[in-house]
Amino acid sequence: MSGRRAKVAVVEGDGIGPEVIRSAMAVLTSVGALIEPVPVELGFGRWKRTGQAMTEEDLDLIRECGCILFGAITTPPDPNYRSVLVTLRKKLDLYANLRPFVGGKIDLLIVRENTEGLYSGVEEIGEDESRTVRVITRKGSKRIAEKACELASKRRKLTIVHKANVLKSDHLFLEVCRDAARRFGVPFEDMLVDAAAYNLVLRPEKFDVLVTTNLFGDILSDLAAGVIGGLGLCPSANLGERYALFEPIHGSAPDIAGKGISNPIGAIRSAGMMLSWLGQEEMAGRIDEAVMWAIESGFVTPDIGGVFTTEEVTRRIAAHLQSTE
Repeated sequence: MSGRRAKVAVVEGDGIGPEVIRSAMAVLTSVGALIEPVPVELGFGRWKRTGQAMTEEDLDLIRECGCILFGAITTPPDPNYRSVLVTLRKKLDLYANLRPFVGGKIDLLIVRENTEGLYSGVEEIGEDESRTVRVITRKGSKRIAEKACELASKRRKLTIVHKANVLKSDHLFLEVCRDAARRFGVPFEDMLVDAAAYNLVLRPEKFDVLVTTNLFGDILSDLAAGVIGGLGLCPSANLGERYALFEPIHGSAPDIAGKGISNPIGAIRSAGMMLSWLGQEEMAGRIDEAVMWAIESGFVTPDIGGVFTTEEVTRRIAAHLQSTE
């Protein structure tokens, strides 16, 4: 991507989404990122104004860009409306959700299957009984297993997280992941999801790369975020063969929107992951270093024990990037 600006669909979203995405964009400007932002309005605010949270025209524009920097969206209070984020993951086939957690002695990566499981969208909703079908396919399991093995081959080991002792559909996932690990020559173990949750609290340093199904990955990610200090610190990437979406893992948090205290670090780190995917690794590394400097220097928001505002944290990180250029 050297010398050429990459088009990036910028979705600010709802609640604190616009605040943290503005912070991420300010840091991208400070580091000299080679991007061309394309604003795209999606979410609850759009739904309230027009009756649609996202249109086919929006999807076409996002596909044209190929890369999305995503804030946070509030799902409209309509049972017939599917989450915009889940829809994007399905429509763009963003099958791999990568969630790194770094803090203290912890350096682990959760690789979550992003399109199947209990988020497959196969549901029957009735007055007295509702059903959600948990879909596990060989294709879906194989490609997330191979992505996890590819990443684990550059690290220490792989942990396959499942519940095959109760959920028979997990036997397929477990079998496919074991086979992939053997083919890639990656050291691996498997662990029941409840045991993984227990160990993430007591001995998180024992983990390196974890691969798991959609719902388990969603829940374990929030647990891991709590272990390192909070959701506001945590970035993520949603990757497919052609498209990618980068977002902090926190929600829209409407209760603190507009107060100037939202933590921008997850969004800034997500922007760094985006630059790495775009081939701008040197700038991505500089963002990571500047974020770590801010955390170690105590320039953080109240959710993780600081006294600084969103804007102040952003300004400190941007200034550090400029001073170390």
